[in-house]
Amino acid sequence: MTGTGLKSMAAAAALFVTLANAPAQAADAVCYNCPPQWADWATQLETIKEHLGYEIPHDNKNSGQTLSQLLAEKDSPVADVAYYGVSFGIQAAEKGVVEAYQPAHFDEIPEGLKDPEGYWFTIHSGTLGFFVNVDALGDAPVPTAWADLLKPEYKGMVGYLDPSSAFVGYAGAVAVNRAMGGSLDDFDPGIEWFQALAENDPIVPKQTSYARVLSGEIPILLDYDFNAYRAQYKDGVNVRFVIPAEGTVMVPYVMSLVKNAPHPEEGKAILDFIMSDTGQAVWANAFLRPIRASAMSEEAAAKFLPDTDYARAAPVDYGRMAAVQEAFKERYLNEVR
Repeated sequence: MTGTGLKSMAAAAALFVTLANAPAQAADAVCYNCPPQWADWATQLETIKEHLGYEIPHDNKNSGQTLSQLLAEKDSPVADVAYYGVSFGIQAAEKGVVEAYQPAHFDEIPEGLKDPEGYWFTIHSGTLGFFVNVDALGDAPVPTAWADLLKPEYKGMVGYLDPSSAFVGYAGAVAVNRAMGGSLDDFDPGIEWFQALAENDPIVPKQTSYARVLSGEIPILLDYDFNAYRAQYKDGVNVRFVIPAEGTVMVPYVMSLVKNAPHPEEGKAILDFIMSDTGQAVWANAFLRPIRASAMSEEAAAKFLPDTDYARAAPVDYGRMAAVQEAFKERYLNEVR
């Protein structure tokens, strides 16, 4: 063998040793239902990358799609952590696709807003109401009540996410049903309201529709306060958030560690970070109510509607809300859609 060949072999061997002894880079992690246009997940994922070094891809599933995917992948999970509305988190625990983990500051989460073992836990909450693009209303006034949305002047203007799939859609159904006199054991008033709204040609997307409200394509969307405040204060659009006169609901969003996740340690680190001061501040700056109230600055709180408006928003029995979700879904598909 020539000297050049020996040198090449030696160089290759040295490179092999170097690579073998180099510290392994942190594996990418997967978060289901972490869409950049929802709840400012774009900033949260960038902050996680900055502090933990994890590259987490954007994921545009909704809560129902997330649970369906976790069930389909139960024997070979892809995701490490999952984010969804509280009722889907409860169902994920019941169906055995997540495992117990108590992240940092778990003890600061109030009872009722977490599974005692940590199968799911609240990271932030939102209040359901009307996200209104004022300029897109034309001559119509800003609606102030659930009953307003049934008026002919709002024909073709009202949107809501599909409640048979998206959690925000189901939360809207729970809110209007209670406002119309129903309960979690009686969805007749809510079904009747959706049937009446169907005569007004509503827009019913399956995915988050923030951009469609900003463009005016959907002038009125049943959505959370945090999206409306983001549009108003960060994107500079002439929007209003309305807490309807008849009342509404306050809704927790939760996360879980996926059972047999491919990167469990990274998953735990992500959940710990989201519950940290830095992670919780991301939600506060995006106009969500972080589960750790200390992360909400006075500056952020001042941009919310007055407490007198929020007095019309109340919690519900989230366990019962999860238990009756499938029955509502069947009624909606059979009687409304």
